[in-house]
Amino acid sequence: MAQAALGAAGLHFDELNKLRVLEPEVAAQTAQLREECRAFVDKTEEFQKIVGSLIELVDQLAKAAESEKMKAIGARNLLKSIAKQREAQEQQLQALIAEKKMQLERYRIEYETLCKIEADQNEFIDQFIFQK
Repeated sequence: MAQAALGAAGLHFDELNKLRVLEPEVAAQTAQLREECRAFVDKTEEFQKIVGSLIELVDQLAKAAESEKMKAIGARNLLKSIAKQREAQEQQLQALIAEKKMQLERYRIEYETLCKIEADQNEFIDQFIFQK
């Protein structure tokens, strides 16, 4: 009866017979909710740590990928530069070949002319010797 009167006034006894304002079931639910909230907060903090480390890892991978990308661009530019140098060198060599062919043709003509002059001179010498 005393408990009913206290219950009507909003006062209750707990398992240790202490006077409480909340009902024992509500107090138990509140304590359970508090523990679940703590567990949720702990899991959320752990999740944020994992996400933070994942973000750091992704940042490191992005930096490494960017570095490799820059190396690849540098290598490609170097290859283009080498190709252009080879083309220029090939053009220079082609020009040198053309110049040497022209020089060879001049020398061939000069040789033929000199051979003709030699033959003419030999013929003149032969005629001169036979006339004596």
